[in-house]
Formats: sequence, structure tokens, C-alpha cells
Amino acid sequence: MQNTTLADYQAEHFVWSASNGVGTVTLNRPERKNPLTFDSYAELRDLFRALVYAEDIHAVVFRGEGGNFCSGGDVHEIIGPLTKMNMKDLLAFTRMTGDLVKAMRACRQPVISAVNGVCAGAGAIIAMASDLRYAGPDAKVAFLFNKVGLAGCDMGACSILPRIIGQGRASELLYFGRSMSADEGERWGFFNGIDADPDAAAQRAAERIVAGPTFANGITKTQLHQQWNLSIDQAIECEAQAQAICMQGQDFHRAYNAFVNKEKPVFQGD
Repeated sequence: MQNTTLADYQAEHFVWSASNGVGTVTLNRPERKNPLTFDSYAELRDLFRALVYAEDIHAVVFRGEGGNFCSGGDVHEIIGPLTKMNMKDLLAFTRMTGDLVKAMRACRQPVISAVNGVCAGAGAIIAMASDLRYAGPDAKVAFLFNKVGLAGCDMGACSILPRIIGQGRASELLYFGRSMSADEGERWGFFNGIDADPDAAAQRAAERIVAGPTFANGITKTQLHQQWNLSIDQAIECEAQAQAICMQGQDFHRAYNAFVNKEKPVFQGD
């Protein structure tokens, strides 16, 4: 495939802008803390796939509008419909979400997340899948799949997160679904730094990357990705199947119904 340009790309389900070799993805549903939908998942996946061939973008900043990063999958636009799907459709969905992580890891451009406020569920995964992460003092990262009756293994979490913060700490976050604060995340190595303006910190990092040897940076990213003992693609496929199985469990449905009724879910292990 020939190289292409993406600076003028017009996104439909989020905001995309580009300047001086830095592309910026902004999730722009601040009234709902920037949740993802089926459409935004798919468009993000396709954008990061296209970045492999983009000759004009050398780093990507990922951010959210309105003081929060991303609250994960939209409860009404994703979670509700998932409770009504059959196994085939559920697996198609979990594979699609995993494909976003694969695309983020496979593109040559380093991805830098600027994390403010809520960073939960799939939002936490996007931050995890990034190459660098900068937090605002109020950032709270939660891999909260356990809280909705699902396995903690989602979109590569059981493979990638332990490599960032260690097996024991990753286990704690994935079993309990609790929030990790900005200070804790920096201390554990999840965040590269805390800044009163994480957007500015991420932009500075992106500009520094763009000012460096961008082809060599792309090679560095490729090697960081490929030199793990277990390929992320293998791990993501295993997790896609496990998550699809969990989505047919009754605890997932109980969690959704409890959320709709503003109740605390009571899980029964089935």
C-alpha cells in the first residue's frame, strides 16, 4: 500500500486534529464523560490501522474533553445491547475492541495519553495500550470489568498491564476493579508523570518525539511490541473468547439491570 496523509482526516465519532506531525484524538462527549460506542470503537480502530501508512503523522496524543478521559463503553449504547446478543455477535464485538489495541500497538507512531479525571473500563485500556501516559492530579484509572460481572481479562489487560506495573499490582486492580490514583499510578510506573495540565505534558512529549528520528522511533516501538515472550495478538484472542463467554453469564446481566435501576448488583457467580 502506498503512503498516505491523515492531517486532513475528518473524524465522525470523535475529534481528530493534526499539526506539525502530531495527531490528536479527542473524545468529545463530555456530558457522559466521553464513553465509547460501537461506531467510535470501529472508527478508532480504522484510524490507527491507517496510521501505519501515514507519512505526515509521527506521534499521536489521545485525550478527552471536559475534564475526563473516557468512562469506557457507553452503558446504554453498548452494555445494554450486549446483554441481548448471541455468542457469535459477542465474540465479533470483543474481537473488534481487541483490534483497537492491536492497531494502537502496531502503528509506528508512539501514542501518548493525557489522562484527566475518569479513566475507566475501555478508557483505562486505551491509556494502558498507549506508549506514554501523563496524568492530571485528579486522574482515577479503573479496570472495572469485575464490577460489571466480567473477567478482568479485557482487550489485552492480563498481558499488557503486568508488564507495566507488575503481576501483583495488576492482579489487584483486575480482581477488585478499584481505582488507581494519579500518585499511585506514577509510583507504580503506569504514569510517566503527573502534571497540572496533562494535555500540555502529552503535547510536549509528542513534540519531542516528532523532533527526534521518527523512522527510528517507529522501529523502537515495533521492537518494544514484538519482543515480548507472548504476542499480544495471541493474548488478545484468548481474552476475546473469555470475555465473550462472560458476557453470556447472568452476573453481567444482573450488573446491567442494577445499573439501570440505580441499585448495587448482587453477583451469584453464574
